Amino acid sequence: MLEELRIRDLGVITDATLPLGPGLSVVTGETGAGKTMVVTAVGLLLGARSDAGAVRSGAKSASAEAVLKLDAGHAAVHRAREAGADVEEFDGGAELILARRLGADGRSRAYLGGRAAPVGVLAEIGESLVVVHGQSDQIRLKGAVAQRGALDKFAGDTLAGPLGTYQSLYSHWKASQAELDTLRGAARDRLREAESLQIALAEIDDVDPQPGEDESLKAEAVKLANVEELRIAANTAHQALIAEDYGDEGDATTLVDAAKRTLEHVAEHDAELGAAAARLAEVGFLLNDIATELASYQAGLDSEGPERLAEIEDRRAALAKLVRKYAPSIDEVLVWAENARVRFDELQDDSTRIEALDAEVTRTEAELKKEAAAISKIRGKAAKDLSARVSAELKALAMADATLVITIEPAAQLMPYGADEISFLLQPHSGAPARPLGKGASGGELSRVMLAIEVVLAAVDPVPTFVFDEVDAGVGGRAAVEIGRRLAMLAQHVQVLVVTHLPQVAAFADQHITVTKTSVRGADGGTATGFTSSDVRLLDGPERVKELARMLAGQEDSETAQAHAQELLDDAKLLPQRA
Repeated sequence: MLEELRIRDLGVITDATLPLGPGLSVVTGETGAGKTMVVTAVGLLLGARSDAGAVRSGAKSASAEAVLKLDAGHAAVHRAREAGADVEEFDGGAELILARRLGADGRSRAYLGGRAAPVGVLAEIGESLVVVHGQSDQIRLKGAVAQRGALDKFAGDTLAGPLGTYQSLYSHWKASQAELDTLRGAARDRLREAESLQIALAEIDDVDPQPGEDESLKAEAVKLANVEELRIAANTAHQALIAEDYGDEGDATTLVDAAKRTLEHVAEHDAELGAAAARLAEVGFLLNDIATELASYQAGLDSEGPERLAEIEDRRAALAKLVRKYAPSIDEVLVWAENARVRFDELQDDSTRIEALDAEVTRTEAELKKEAAAISKIRGKAAKDLSARVSAELKALAMADATLVITIEPAAQLMPYGADEISFLLQPHSGAPARPLGKGASGGELSRVMLAIEVVLAAVDPVPTFVFDEVDAGVGGRAAVEIGRRLAMLAQHVQVLVVTHLPQVAAFADQHITVTKTSVRGADGGTATGFTSSDVRLLDGPERVKELARMLAGQEDSETAQAHAQELLDDAKLLPQRA
């Protein structure tokens, strides 16, 4: 709720602080004192368009600031933090400060939680916190979406269950429909993709590459390209190991064998030399194995001629073509082909999937229409009840012949909230055409219509704070009392701030704020060179009686007027309890 409203240099208000509390707060004062500046200040804090003409004459700028107390989990607190605002928390609650500065040059700045913020963010946050009803202000239930939401909340749990089922079904229907549209819309592209994949897979299958084949063929090609050098090296090494005519000292195996035998003759005298002889025996076996492998290697080289090298190069060329077209290596080509086969199978299944989706969309749509019809029936019943209740309120608000008409028409298509087009219309009197809210009614009448609606919706669709201006325009007597009573009824659920000129309305207030005007004449004794300012005060008991007496008879010091004022206050304590 709004805990405090500060206004500086706005209109005729120089510097004022309005301490607000729960329940009903009224703002009263003489005509021209600046009461409407309170509403203007709230509007600025909710992102209303700024007007340099609202800056007090002679001042460089005007400002409005509001301190709001909210639940720590309120959506506005979360959004404010997203916007970078500092939000102070205390005992499960949170304090949020909104501010707006308007320069005499027309420039405007907005602040949220002490940080500069776009005006649009103020409007976004204020939308869920404060609703203003006045002649030039937006109407909360003006739009079709808001009207549908209000009716659905009024219908309550009776509608919530079926609507939840419908919305779940609707989401599934839209998802199936989107997939179906995608498949049908991309049929040609998908056919071309399938043909392209088929050609690519056929090319890869014809080559039939094996994992790592490109690298192994590369190694074999290098080997064959240097076959003569390799043959000479292998032969030389082989001869050094086993050739009988290698040299005067013999080949390697002969020399190792001789060394082994020499050590074996003395091994019984020294275990260390015996161990050396055993190791030489192992070396001899190893040299014989290597000699055998070198002989086999030479024989293999002799069998691999130029024909094999040409065959390898042809194979490498085929593999290189695949690498150039599909992936950086043969192993990656094989991975690409595996994924392509999966994709190709998916594309082949499109026709089956389209048929299944088509049937699913048709079945789901039939279910949706059935659910939508049930929702329409529930809404129709709720609309009659809401219309009757609001119309009864209007009769007590000096609009005896007015009726709230709620129409529910079939929508052109299924929508996320059903198949209904909902409109709130006002019929000013029997036989007159019903017109949309906001058209064909004066500011005061429209405020009363909105008051009637808000009173009925307060228990099911609350907004923390309501501000009413001109709600009592053009009425008096018993109708004025009824307006006050209904404002008090609304204030049992939410915070209400009302600018009024009627004592019958002001008598119902929990907090009574008055705006008083002071005119200072200039040095020449006239008002042209002087200035006018206003002061804002919260009235206590006796002051409140005097203010009501002034509003009743223009004679705040009259005992008779004060007695009448006290009677209004006493009656107001009982009237809100009456239905």
